[in-house]
Amino acid sequence: MANLLDQLKAITVVVADTGDINAIEKFTPRDATTNPSLITAAAQMPQYQGIVDDTLKGAIETLGDDAAEADVVTLAFDRLAVSFGLKILEIIPGRVSTEVDARLSFDTEATIAKGREIIAQYEAAGISKDRILIKIAATWEGIQAAAVLEKEGISCNLTLIFGLHQAIACAENGITLISPFVGRILDWYKKDTGRDSYESAEDPGVVSVTAVYNYYKKFGYNTEVMGASFRNIGEITELAGNDLLTISPGLLEELQATEGDLPRKLDPASAATMDIEKISVDKATFDKMHADDRMATDKLAEGIEGFEKALVSLEELLASRLEKLTAEA
Repeated sequence: MANLLDQLKAITVVVADTGDINAIEKFTPRDATTNPSLITAAAQMPQYQGIVDDTLKGAIETLGDDAAEADVVTLAFDRLAVSFGLKILEIIPGRVSTEVDARLSFDTEATIAKGREIIAQYEAAGISKDRILIKIAATWEGIQAAAVLEKEGISCNLTLIFGLHQAIACAENGITLISPFVGRILDWYKKDTGRDSYESAEDPGVVSVTAVYNYYKKFGYNTEVMGASFRNIGEITELAGNDLLTISPGLLEELQATEGDLPRKLDPASAATMDIEKISVDKATFDKMHADDRMATDKLAEGIEGFEKALVSLEELLASRLEKLTAEA
């Protein structure tokens, strides 16, 4: 009998949710996605110190030996996610998601500029933009920035999706891919209700992603759904058949070690027959639906704040490492 991971790969694109290059090599996903927390964690691993140091040295070469340390750190910070992305792209056949600075989440123009800059870095390294997804938080401003980038041929991954209003707005703006956060939705409901657990089929995160998937397939949207942020393999198996699932190394290992039948749970043909109301989402509708959804309001704000904290930690890590490199020189 085949293991669950191999069966899942037959019906769903499996993506590695990690900055750990060794883990990507082990599980051979088609795509990979990173975020500030994952890059910060990977940058602290001894095996990836060379990537960090090379990025800092490259920033010094660009700015000159007399450049202020703060300027070197800023440039290296802007380049580090791309440095990891380039290493990941040597392993995987598909795309890597690289995230825009979360501190720009409510600034449309700055997000557009940063997305273009990330693509320019990859292209300067010889990587075609069709292998990159620019990852942006799904605020209204972020969605509008992504819409502009998409029209320029730059594909985007809208992250921190917690509500149907976010998903619909992304689809209506022609976004390539969205990342609804299954486990974080579960976390909120467990805390809000006081429940210790949910059956996988009733898991609020699973229910949310299933609703988004069925909505997209019912109305023929091309935007892909990539479930993310899983807490257990039950959430993953309940979403078998979804367009993509981005999974952490620990859960990938558990899927690989588990044998059993994996039935398809999500299917476009079934979705096409469902009675689903179509909703048009402009800014006023988005704002109202977001305000009415306590979970989405809480988790989007919390997610952006968490990524911002990770970015500050990464800047501090780079500054510390630069001091050591300078002292060694």
